[in-house]
Amino acid sequence: MSNLFRELLKKVGSGNHTGENLTRAEAAIATKMMLLGEATPAQIGAFLIAHRIKRPTGEELAGMLDAYDELGVKLQPIAAALGAIILGIPYDGRTRTAPISHVTALLLATAGQPVIMHGGDRLPTKYGLPLIEVWQGLGVDWTALSLPQTQQVFEQTKIGFIYTPKHFPLTQSIWEYRDQLGKRPPFATMELIWCPYAGDAHLIAGFVHPPTEAMFQAALELRGMKKYTLIKGLEGSGDLPRDRTAIISLSATPDLERLLLSPHDYGFTTKNVPLGTTAELLTQIQAVLAGKPGELMQTALWNGGFYLWRCGICSDMRSGIAKAEELLTSGAIAAKLQELSRVLNDITL
Repeated sequence: MSNLFRELLKKVGSGNHTGENLTRAEAAIATKMMLLGEATPAQIGAFLIAHRIKRPTGEELAGMLDAYDELGVKLQPIAAALGAIILGIPYDGRTRTAPISHVTALLLATAGQPVIMHGGDRLPTKYGLPLIEVWQGLGVDWTALSLPQTQQVFEQTKIGFIYTPKHFPLTQSIWEYRDQLGKRPPFATMELIWCPYAGDAHLIAGFVHPPTEAMFQAALELRGMKKYTLIKGLEGSGDLPRDRTAIISLSATPDLERLLLSPHDYGFTTKNVPLGTTAELLTQIQAVLAGKPGELMQTALWNGGFYLWRCGICSDMRSGIAKAEELLTSGAIAAKLQELSRVLNDITL
């Protein structure tokens, strides 16, 4: 048993009256001790559930991110006119709505904007459809790449993917606890704002619960991250909803700038595309890449317009939507997917 970890556990697990928040340094120490297995299984399980009940602070999230920086991996800066966009998407996937982030990533890369995603396989507590499976269905299998090979793909195509089971395996033990506990620990919150890139980055993360937004802002400001966008998106992702006004926070000093985007104002119907089988989703995505009209194409244009505007490629939402439609209907996005698949396959031969 670790006596040091025991003291940290006592702070977060002592209840409303005597419990305390961890300092940033203490949160970093606790995270490292859990990832490295220096705390006992009983201590780790107790900490994760106690921390969930207490709820993390922005300072604690910053400390957890410090530990990920120390123990984890990063893609290195590449030669590009724009800094990389990091898409922070829940690792436990989607179960209700069709994801569009893969199309968004391809669209941005086609327009010259580097994009990095990260995640693993089907994970608790939702065991939803993860990013990696959709990429595999599109002919892009990131799971076999070493980190140097992923760096090569990123440099050549402007799309990178940190596959955590291979590139950051220390995180796997935490997912086993999460499965046994049946609840998301604060690690799941922190991973949304993890930035596995050593260069200039613009972090985009989704959230569900409004308090999470304030925690994200506090953590990112403590860590000196000035470029970030927080979206109350579909299932905690950065995908803009179509069934309601999108609530978006744009990083600005000293306060966040609030942006409210109504799909109705831009001619889109207020309907999210439901998630069917993986095969059905892949068929829908392929139709979008072929420039065919449909509900998922509407979602692609709505999101593509926003992201092209937010990263500075287009001057406003309407021109972003028009640009997204041009890239999709011209076959440029489909060509980018073919390029990505070819480069990845060449590197792994």
